[in-house]
Amino acid sequence: MKKNRLAVLFFCLVGAMLMLGGCGSKEKLSIYLPGEYMSEEIIPTFEKMYNCKVDVENFDSNEMMYTKVMAGDVYDVLIPSDYMIEKLINENMLQKLDMSKITNLDKVNPTLQAAPYNNFDPANEYAVPYFWGTVGIVYNKTNVDYADLENEDFDILRDTKYKDRIYMYDSERDAFMMAFKSLGYSMNTDNMDEINEAYEWLAQLNSTMNPTTVTDDVIDGMAQGRKDLALVYSGDATYILSENEEMGYYLPECGTNVWVDAMVIPANAENPDLAHKFIDFMLSYDAQLLNTEEVGYTAVNVDVYEEMIAEGGLYADNEAYIPRAGYEKDECFRDVEVLRKAISELWIKAKASK
Repeated sequence: MKKNRLAVLFFCLVGAMLMLGGCGSKEKLSIYLPGEYMSEEIIPTFEKMYNCKVDVENFDSNEMMYTKVMAGDVYDVLIPSDYMIEKLINENMLQKLDMSKITNLDKVNPTLQAAPYNNFDPANEYAVPYFWGTVGIVYNKTNVDYADLENEDFDILRDTKYKDRIYMYDSERDAFMMAFKSLGYSMNTDNMDEINEAYEWLAQLNSTMNPTTVTDDVIDGMAQGRKDLALVYSGDATYILSENEEMGYYLPECGTNVWVDAMVIPANAENPDLAHKFIDFMLSYDAQLLNTEEVGYTAVNVDVYEEMIAEGGLYADNEAYIPRAGYEKDECFRDVEVLRKAISELWIKAKASK
């Protein structure tokens, strides 16, 4: 989805910045973020702009990131999800941001700086949004009856009419979220009866539907039409819909997960000053445009977002790109210890129910 014209404009911007002067020596910046989550042009551009060296490391899950940070690994910028940021704040593992150094902060969509999207950093002291979105169902519009989606919501993934035709995303949080919402419970419950009921819901799905359990393979699988139903993150769904016009995106009326991934600076960061520069850079129009066009997730910069969804915009007709904001049954994940420990074990048991 890259636009070559953007690369030309962006490198003109780099040249102008270098004429004004960047950092004098080769400073180093270490970034830890999910894989396939940043435009390939971002890091080289930032390095040239600030005459620095950026090391990038990818994690597969928030939990993997947390384990490494807890073990003492040092990074200057992390890009975790909302509930994990809440945990890091509560454990004093992050430093407050110097907002005077983040000049592009006023370009951030204000929706993301207040509840329900932001319950993890309510004073907006530690985190700055990176991408946002939802979790929904990608479905084949030819093979799936839309009335079934409307009538069943997440329960369509247990409808034996679609047996052998679904992908199940291998994420304990997202799987249990789907079950909780289908049962009418909060996805942040700490009630063990509700948690066990959600486990039974998932165990029944795995024992009767013969789902194919995947992670990122769901993207190419649905883009190529190998299955008819899948639980998918909105940014991945944006790509799938752009590649296969037979695919649609459905947000269940029972509610779903709305999420924000954000940039934070660990308490033990070695170069917090350059980290602030990177965060500010990532909020700029040019960086946001490159990032959202290549990765497909929803921009947090208001100007870029509006351009993407305007008539003639790249994602104007892509229903997965536009999050459902303000729906009362949608929730963001919170850091709930009882829930976190319980579902880690129960998800393994649920998958073994085949």
